[in-house]
Amino acid sequence: MSQQKSKKTLINWDLVSVNPNDKNWDWKDLFCFWGINIQSVIGFSLITSLYLIYDLNTFVVFFGTLLGSILVYFFSNLIGKPSQKFGLPFIVLLRSSLGVTGAKYLGLLRGFVGIFMFGIQTYFLSKAFGYLIRIIIFSIEPSLLDQDIFLIFFLGLNIIDGISILIAILLQTFLFSLGMIFNKKLIKFSAIAVYFGMALFFFSVLLNDVKFTVNAFVNSLNYESITDINNLGPLATVTGTIFAYFSIIILCYGDFSRYVKNEKELKKGNLSLVLNLIIFSFFALFIVVGVDAFLKQNPENLSRILTNPTDIIGSLNNLLITNLVLIFIVIASASTNLIANFIPSQYILINLIPSSLSLKSSSVIIAFFGTIISIFWLTYLSQIGILSFVDTFGAFFGPLFGLMISDFYFIKKESLVNKDIYSLESNGTYYYSGGWHLKGVYSLILGFIFSSSTIWNSNLMFLQSYSWIIGAFVSGFVYYLLARK
Repeated sequence: MSQQKSKKTLINWDLVSVNPNDKNWDWKDLFCFWGINIQSVIGFSLITSLYLIYDLNTFVVFFGTLLGSILVYFFSNLIGKPSQKFGLPFIVLLRSSLGVTGAKYLGLLRGFVGIFMFGIQTYFLSKAFGYLIRIIIFSIEPSLLDQDIFLIFFLGLNIIDGISILIAILLQTFLFSLGMIFNKKLIKFSAIAVYFGMALFFFSVLLNDVKFTVNAFVNSLNYESITDINNLGPLATVTGTIFAYFSIIILCYGDFSRYVKNEKELKKGNLSLVLNLIIFSFFALFIVVGVDAFLKQNPENLSRILTNPTDIIGSLNNLLITNLVLIFIVIASASTNLIANFIPSQYILINLIPSSLSLKSSSVIIAFFGTIISIFWLTYLSQIGILSFVDTFGAFFGPLFGLMISDFYFIKKESLVNKDIYSLESNGTYYYSGGWHLKGVYSLILGFIFSSSTIWNSNLMFLQSYSWIIGAFVSGFVYYLLARK
């Protein structure tokens, strides 16, 4: 095979090293990046639910959250450094560990999960669009919503739901396919806008009755059992839960760290995750506790505390707050979808057929499958336990991480042969055995067995929050034993 053909097959302008002049991300950009990853309906509900599960035990949840974020910081530094150094996305660096062909196909596991989660997230994003459309129609003429056309359902969706999914898909696909320069601006806008929205929500709760809401918040916090040895178990669980929440981001973090100026900015930016969690946790918990205190002044109100933002605004009966919060939910959900699902899937699809696919064409593919998943999610996909299979695919993420870290730091000693990372020549450094690095494949499979066992073995499910770390350690250690000279 000629070198020219090799380059034509594997090189794509979206996959090559970032031009040093384009490495312009600093710690403030990464602050916004990590902010987006926690600023979602799921993130809001997770943080507040943890406080409720552990009876608002500040020690357990706050310190568990800090420990979980420190783990994310540590692992993000490890996986982010090689991409920052060489300017390469995750999927291209994977060629070094699994071979140029192995990375192409085994990397698809991350792509499958990304596309599927993009479709699910789009469905829930469309619900916010649907609420806004219904509010607009109701404001024009309340009786319109009783028309027959709005009462016809197909696959659990009426015409408003269908239009909402279409809007969500088209808007995301158009915005997300414009390239990383625009995405950087979108990330910064989204993070700032959502924090602004949370501040507005916070002050709207606080200023209703400052003394009442502050007392409710202070009285809700439990400091009495800080020294209780029995807190260690829950502390470990919260730590693992927070880490598991961010784990899907860590593997493909190189897709973003490749644009960071230098390693110093990378580490400083990653540390901002801790600050994000503190800010977001305070806002989220205060809002939930404050709203609950007001609602429970009326004995006819809720018997349980609300942790989902859409449930909270539904209970307030305030149209202005409802509209504002729905808009911020749209911004937060879309930007989270961009980082966690869309961009990683773009790179992985391009790597599958580098000579044919681009950011725009890969975006169309993601949009197509995302639309199908969104439409069939409510009535079919959510009913057949398909998330268990998605979790099983996700059990490869930790082992992939461990393999790459062991290979880069301990076997390759932080070096990379840039020309061979794009070569299909049989004498290329990363061609290995027919394009597959068998030692890497063996290590990945062993790590997957240990990681997935926490999902499928009921006796090991208590370790599920740490399945990512377990798989990473096993895969990395086995690979080191096999690959060292």
